[in-house]
Amino acid sequence: MTLTITNIKRVGSDKTESVTIENGLIKGWNLPAEGQTIDGQGGTLAPALIELHAHLREPGQTEKEDLASGLAAAAAGGYGTVVCMPNTRPVIDDPALVRSLIEKADGLGFARLKPAAAVTRGEKGEHLTEMSYLKDAGAVMFTDDGLTNENARVLRLGMEYARSLNMVISVHAEDDALRAGGVMNEGAVSEELGLPGNPAAAAAARVARDMEIVALTGARLHVQHLSTARELDIVRDAKRRGLPVTCEVCPHHLDLTDESLRTFDAMYKVAPPLRTRQDADYLLEGLLDGSVDCIATDHAPHTRAEKERDLLEAPSGIAYIEIAFPIMWTRFGERLGLEKLLDLMTAGPARVMGWPLPSLEAGSPADVVVLDLDTEREVNPAEFRSKAKFTPWQGQMLKGWPLLTVVNGRVAYRREP
Repeated sequence: MTLTITNIKRVGSDKTESVTIENGLIKGWNLPAEGQTIDGQGGTLAPALIELHAHLREPGQTEKEDLASGLAAAAAGGYGTVVCMPNTRPVIDDPALVRSLIEKADGLGFARLKPAAAVTRGEKGEHLTEMSYLKDAGAVMFTDDGLTNENARVLRLGMEYARSLNMVISVHAEDDALRAGGVMNEGAVSEELGLPGNPAAAAAARVARDMEIVALTGARLHVQHLSTARELDIVRDAKRRGLPVTCEVCPHHLDLTDESLRTFDAMYKVAPPLRTRQDADYLLEGLLDGSVDCIATDHAPHTRAEKERDLLEAPSGIAYIEIAFPIMWTRFGERLGLEKLLDLMTAGPARVMGWPLPSLEAGSPADVVVLDLDTEREVNPAEFRSKAKFTPWQGQMLKGWPLLTVVNGRVAYRREP
């Protein structure tokens, strides 16, 4: 299949060009148009985004999301590759399940799926999974995300096993006993509202423990969704020590704060919780100075009925994978710059995983996105491909919307003019 995208600009250039894609690869730039031709509407062509942390809920919770809706939403958000978390029902801890998810996703024609598999069977924190067989089946990461790894010895053994396979282990770093039943950040706002708080120390204490396990094992560890300044300081120290540690930050921990919980709206309930503006600003500095390796969304869809429960009962999670780039570009594009932001959402995740870096050069895989960096559009959740058609950003005006996403040379998403 041959596809030519015309009327586009490369990142860092104002020159209008065209790119030709053939057999899943970039054939070249400014060649005579061949095959299907798509007008890029003056947008900016970039490598497709890479998501290392999304909950697609299949199998077992498809009333919240499934592969078709989740991967379609990802493609609409400009993502070409999505790593899905294993806290499904059943847990993704069986090689046959990994293979079946990949096979199903390949047939959908949206974003590419790369499953993460559990560290422990059933994510129960007791017995390790057969990591070697899971890797052979296509798992790209190991994590018990959704649950915290409370037993340090089991995590140590899992990290040693993963190291032998040259694989990354990813952790949701919160101390379960310290976070207890906290539904929001512990601080002035939680005290004023009379809501049980989740202290920053719950995250920092667990990150500090896990850094010592990295030092003990030499295994690669990726820390999910940093939410506090203290966590970032601990990760910075680990990196100065030469430990093989990476970390991510989510847009919601940058753009939203615990002040949002004054509404008592469970839409703002996430784990780890929204922290203070001081924490959010500190994490942004971590993006700027390179301490934070990448941006991930922790896309976590739930049903509207679940999120309409009170704060004590509602599940944690926000679903917004299709507006993640517009949020980041609108709110932080001026500070970060386009090339830095794209690096955090493309090459950054690839470096974490040890994958080839995305490129727009001839011969590179044809995973690309065309972005409209200038036009503001209102966020309308009714248009979401995700089943979670509600969002904290409803009605806000954002720019940076994907116009076209191509995955493996195929059109995975196209916004109608």
